[in-house]
Amino acid sequence: MSGGEVAGILVAVFWAILVSFLAVALVRLAQTLKATTKLVADVTDQAVPLLADASAAVRSAQTQIERVDAIASDVQEVTSNASALSTTVASTFGGPLVKVAAFGYGVRRAMSGRGEDTPDKAPRRTVVVGRTVPAARRAKRKKD
Repeated sequence: MSGGEVAGILVAVFWAILVSFLAVALVRLAQTLKATTKLVADVTDQAVPLLADASAAVRSAQTQIERVDAIASDVQEVTSNASALSTTVASTFGGPLVKVAAFGYGVRRAMSGRGEDTPDKAPRRTVVVGRTVPAARRAKRKKD
């Protein structure tokens, strides 16, 4: 055997090993692609119903938001009506009620016989050894 024949055999063996490794890699790649295809199919089968449910939930939420919006506008209208009503009642009855209250107060003051111009009696002062004792202490001393 010559050196060329040995080199040819080595190259043939190298190519056989290389082709074997490539064949194994291609088989594994094919298995990975099959598994990936199956996974994508399963995800698609599960995602379609989930998307349908999500779409239904969004539609339901939109309906509820429209209802809440209608309720909020009704509440705003009721609030403005209540404000207008309270303003009307205050302007209609407020002035006359104040006048009636003032008249009643004046009648009570007149009936009690004490006018606003009459000054109150000055408090009586007690002198004890050159100083004035406050009324609270006077009351305490009277009890003792």
